[in-house]
This record gives sequence, C-alpha cells and structure tokens, in this order.
Amino acid sequence: MKTSPAHEPARTGARHEGTTPHGRRQAWLLASLLGGMFLGNVDIAVVNVAIPSIRDRLHATGGELELIVSGYTLAYAMLLITGARLGEIRGRRRTYLLGLVVFTVSSLACGLAPNGGALVGARVVQGVGAALMVSQVLTGIQVNFDGPARRRALGAYTGVLGVSSVVGQALGGVLVSADILGTGWRPIFLVNVPIGVLLAVAAYVFLPADEGSGQKKLDLRGVGLLSVALFLLVTPLVLGQDAGWAPWTWGCMAASVPVFAVFAAVERGIARRGGDPLMNVGLLARRPVALALVSQAATRAGYFALLFVLALYLQQGLGKSAVYAGLVPIAWVATFALVGPVLGRCGPRTRRLAAPAGSLLMAIAFAAMAAGARSTGWLVVLLAIGGVGYGAAFSGTLAHLTESVEARYAPDVSGLFNTTLQVGGTMGVAVFGTVYLGLAGPGSAPQDAFGTTNAVLAVVSVAASALILLAGRAQSTAAVRGQ
Repeated sequence: MKTSPAHEPARTGARHEGTTPHGRRQAWLLASLLGGMFLGNVDIAVVNVAIPSIRDRLHATGGELELIVSGYTLAYAMLLITGARLGEIRGRRRTYLLGLVVFTVSSLACGLAPNGGALVGARVVQGVGAALMVSQVLTGIQVNFDGPARRRALGAYTGVLGVSSVVGQALGGVLVSADILGTGWRPIFLVNVPIGVLLAVAAYVFLPADEGSGQKKLDLRGVGLLSVALFLLVTPLVLGQDAGWAPWTWGCMAASVPVFAVFAAVERGIARRGGDPLMNVGLLARRPVALALVSQAATRAGYFALLFVLALYLQQGLGKSAVYAGLVPIAWVATFALVGPVLGRCGPRTRRLAAPAGSLLMAIAFAAMAAGARSTGWLVVLLAIGGVGYGAAFSGTLAHLTESVEARYAPDVSGLFNTTLQVGGTMGVAVFGTVYLGLAGPGSAPQDAFGTTNAVLAVVSVAASALILLAGRAQSTAAVRGQ
C-alpha cells in the first residue's frame, strides 16, 4: 500500500487530527463514544419485551406495534452512512452531540406518548438520533486512537456491543415487571433521559473539538437515493414474515437493486468530477473491503438468526418459559463480549487469523447444535463456544477493515460496517427465521426444524470463514504490490 500523505494508512488517522488523547482523558473519550453506542443498541432490543404492556395500556393496533419495533430499526439502518458523512462535514463532536440530544429528547417523547401513533413517530425520530451518534463512534476511534490504544478501543467497542444486546432484553424485562409507580412500559424509554444528559456533558468535555470539512457539502442526491434503496431493501425484511411474504415484499426487494445501481453510478460521477460523494463506492471495488463486509454480513445474519430461532424453539418447541428463553442466550453474548478486549492485546498474526478461525468455531457450534443439543447444560456450552467464535470473527473483521483502509475513508468504513451489521442481522432473521417456521409447521418435530436450520447456519459460517480468509490474502497481496 502506498504511504504518501494522500494515501496514508488508517492507523495514522490520529496523527492527522493532532488530537491523540492520553491517560485518563483517553479513557473518558472512549467511554463517551461507547456510551452513545450502548444506548443506541439497547433500544433496538429493549422494546421487544414491552410490546404486551404497550398494547394493553395504549390499546395500540397490530400495525402500530410493528412500527414501534421496526420504525426505529428502519430509520437507524437508513441513516448510518449519511450520519458518518455528516460527521465529516459538520464535525464529529457536533454531529454526535446532535444525535445524542435528538435521541434523549425523543426518548422522553416515547416515555410520555399518549397513544400508539405518537409512540411510532417518537421511535422513528429516536432511530434518527441513534444513527447520528452511533455513526461517529467507529470513526472517532479511528482518528483519535493509534497503535495498541486503538486495538484496545476496538476490543472495548466489541465488548460494549455484545453487552448492550443482553442488557436491552434484561433491562426491558426488569423495568416492565417492576411497573414503577404504575407506569408500566414507560421507564424503558425514560431511563434514557438522565443517562443521555450525563453522556452529553461528558462528550462535550472530552470529545476533541473538530470543525469538519467546511468546504464539503452533503450530497443530497446521494442521501435520497441511498435512503430509498435501503428503505426498499430493509422494509420487507423487517415486515415480510408478518405479511406472509406478500408480493409487495418481493417487489420492494427487487426494486432496491436498480436504485442501488443508480446510487452507485451517481456517486462515481460525482467523484470523477472532483465533487464530494456521500459514499466512496470505489471502496467496494477493493476485494479486501468487499469480501470482509460480505463475511461480516453472513456472521451477523447467523447470530441474529440463532437468537430468533432459539427463542421460538425453546418456548414453542420445548415449552420453556420466556424467562428461560431469555437467559439461555446470555452464554453466547457473554463470551462474545469477552473476546474483543482479549484480542485487542494479541499480536498481529493472532488478529489476522481471528476472523476466519472465529467463523469456523461458529460453524462447529452450529453443527453440534444441529446434531442434537437436548440438555440445557450442553446447549449453554455450545452457545458459549459460538459466542467466542462470533467475537473473534467480529473483532478480527473490524481490525482488518480499520487497518487496511486509508484514514480519509474512515467515515465510509464506519457507515458501511454499521449498515452491514443492521442489514445482515435483519436479513438473518428474515431468511433463516422463515426456514425454521416453514420446517416447524403442524405435525413436524421442533428438534428436526432446529437441527436443519442450524446445519444451514453452519454452512453459512464456513462460507464466511473462507471469505474473510480471502480478504486477508487480498490485503497482503495489495500491500506487497504497494511497496
């Protein structure tokens, strides 16, 4: 890889900024960034357990309940790339604070919503705020941390992402069950308000001031085209199962393809003319980047599919309680959260092998569950093994992307990676959830449906391992040629 100033590797991003933090301030800076990501990810899951309470107390319709869950996810997924670019143009701290304020105020509006329609609107705005702040986190780590400090920060990023998944479900259940002062579901949103205020103060104090690239302008055509394309792709994935995969779901997904193509053509044209595209789509032409993103989408799909299918299998197939079904996956999430910080302290060779080895470990866990995990203890062990595998695959892929792309592409990497996570997870539930539900129909043995679905997930994980291995080799070849 060339090392001229215009193409300096991403690991030098902090020196470009001139704001590399040290000591205690470095820790507070990271905590400020990861706190926003924690809130944004918690609110993806926290509402699921509150749906019965929301339905009973607000008399919300079925459509409103679906949008209360999916409206947040749609807005969040659609604006991650736009948010990352906006941070570059207007300043990362400014955009992060704006997103945090929007998220906090809309959380208050959610908690005080008088009816289902108002709650749907507030949830959509909440998703917008989450996208604006979360899209600055990975970029902030890339440009403010360097060397071993960056690896440790990325490890903490992985850990917080894992912890937030389980905290969302657990916190939602505790707060709804507590029924504080008779408020039912409302505290799951109101608790964000004091936390958001504290985070805003910390971010204002500890995030380095940056003015952004004032000479650049936001590519509004790109924003519009990408938003439409993602809306057409993600909406049927989110609502398709409940809609019985009606013709409109397939029509929307098919229509997203030409819109993505038009978006790519427009962005290339802007770049050729020396303008400021919303996304440097040329990054996707780089094999190390494209293969790594597809690999991460596959592993993310496997993880989200497992959570969905496991909950159905334990409750509907084996007759276990909702509490039981909620506690068992903690084994996966807990080990996932532990791997990132450990991997951040390992050597280069270990980090390079982590992603392909982790995907293979996921495949082994899926295959073992497909072979038959009848006892709770054995299932928990396999989930813990799978969590280690996913943690290694996630952290290894993230390290690969941030270390192999130039610093000037940090917003693109952040937007692409976060969008890949959202779309991959949604696609996993849609595709493999449909497979499981189709196999677990009346007269079918739930163990057979669970086993077959896990066998397919094992194959997908092996494919993900091969893809990230090819991505690493392609990067090594590119580095040799650039010398």
